[in-house]
Amino acid sequence: MQVSRARALLSVGATAVLTSASIAATSGSSQAAPAWAPADTATIHPGVQMYTEGAQCTANFVYSDGAGNTYVGYAAHCAGTGEATDTNGCDAASLPLGTKVDFVEGGSLAGEGTKVGSGTLAYSSWLTMQREGETDENTCAYNDLALVKVDSADVTKVNPSVPFWGGPVAVNTDGTATGDTVYSFGNSSLRGGIEQLSPKQGTSLGAEAEGWSHPVYTLTPGVPGDSGSAFLDAEGNALGTLSTLAIAPLVGSNGVGDLNSELGYAKANSGIGGLALVPGTEPFAPIL
Repeated sequence: MQVSRARALLSVGATAVLTSASIAATSGSSQAAPAWAPADTATIHPGVQMYTEGAQCTANFVYSDGAGNTYVGYAAHCAGTGEATDTNGCDAASLPLGTKVDFVEGGSLAGEGTKVGSGTLAYSSWLTMQREGETDENTCAYNDLALVKVDSADVTKVNPSVPFWGGPVAVNTDGTATGDTVYSFGNSSLRGGIEQLSPKQGTSLGAEAEGWSHPVYTLTPGVPGDSGSAFLDAEGNALGTLSTLAIAPLVGSNGVGDLNSELGYAKANSGIGGLALVPGTEPFAPIL
């Protein structure tokens, strides 16, 4: 399948699609789990725009660890430094651990938007696979998850609920079959702030690459800048993260990385103890 990564690189008067990856393993002192901001006023949440050295992606889910730290996920390629055709995370170039990432609301092609918080790259599947010497072809091609550790001053702005849909309820551990309904929320700046285009409902085409990926069709499809955004299954479980735009043979489809596989790899290799998905505070309500 011919694919392209879906990160948007924003510069003065120009937009380009890039590839990315990132890392950073951090540890924090033991502390109590945070009290989440109300879903209707939280400014850091699934779907918020995330800017890494000028390139924009979209947040998927919120995660926590055993030390009480809070993370927001996006695609590992969102911190990459190569081309849009660099889809092998085992050899693609990436920004280093500790790279700053900003959370932004209302960003556009011209770069406007309101910065609502910051964090640092705390884990990248791409750089972790390179460190570990990963050789499995499917893992290298489809393991595309990064975690951004939210600055302690901004944790009170976080809510883990997916806007519009609610959830996630838990991590999907069964994959999808052809025809299964999926739900997503992407907030690329290419949409010019039209909020009605952010929630998307679609259909899975099943699983591929030994369960590492789920090709999907949605109305509307994910576009550059939606990289990393959340996908839920029909029960509101966290299915995966938007990774690629398919050019052929399934034109207009998106490749969704399997979160259960990606999170399992992170738990085994990140060094982040107690890493887990945080369920949404709002109930899953699949009504478009």
